[in-house]
Amino acid sequence: MKLFTIGYEGATQGVVIERLKVAGVKRLVDVRAVAASRRAGFSKTILGESLKAEGIDYRHLRALGTPKAGRDAARKGRIDEMRAIFDDHLAEPAAQLALAELRELVSERPTALLCFEADHAGCHRAVLAERLAASDGYEVVAL
Repeated sequence: MKLFTIGYEGATQGVVIERLKVAGVKRLVDVRAVAASRRAGFSKTILGESLKAEGIDYRHLRALGTPKAGRDAARKGRIDEMRAIFDDHLAEPAAQLALAELRELVSERPTALLCFEADHAGCHRAVLAERLAASDGYEVVAL
């Protein structure tokens, strides 16, 4: 089974939704700590409504967002530091509960993890996808 990831950096909402539809994604899990964006169409409410209109479920798992220190490290290109901060964050009880919920959501239907960064490798969603791939055998596909 496949697990998709997608970043909206440099893309419009329409382009992101089209990529999801072409890939057969039926649920988008937003893994941003803050589901707000200066980019039109990517704040939680409008994104969720737009996805629903296209037959794609939306779920925001705030506890799986990167802490501010991790986001700052990623912005500066310090990916190893971001990963270490995010690994520590994932050990926290709220993140563990959200990770269990993510596992359940992903098992139900084709799912994509969403965050801002266009490059999957430079984003914490890669860490989440890698964990699910290792434990549950998903093939990770970056859209």
